[in-house]
Amino acid sequence: MKKLVGAGVFARNEPNDWVEQLRTSTMSVGTYSIPAGGVDDQLPHHEDEIYVVTTGRATLVTPDGRWPVGPGDVLFVPAEEEHRFVEITEDLALLVFFAPPYSGR
Repeated sequence: MKKLVGAGVFARNEPNDWVEQLRTSTMSVGTYSIPAGGVDDQLPHHEDEIYVVTTGRATLVTPDGRWPVGPGDVLFVPAEEEHRFVEITEDLALLVFFAPPYSGR
């Protein structure tokens, strides 16, 4: 068992902040923070991804459409799918689960 201290808590260490809190052979978990008015500049990942919105509000844009997101929302993005958070109206903190573990892109 491992308790992930600080997971899902907004951090403003850089314009966009990524902190990995756990890595195993089959998955990784971290927190992605984007400030209100910020720009999400991420590229598609090689891994399946689940986001859990812990704080903030934004819109998630994918090839399938646009979805408003807020605290408590759980989002699945398959590997290699373009996706981006836009219209970030409140500091956004996302608990992010990658499977397999995040490779850096």
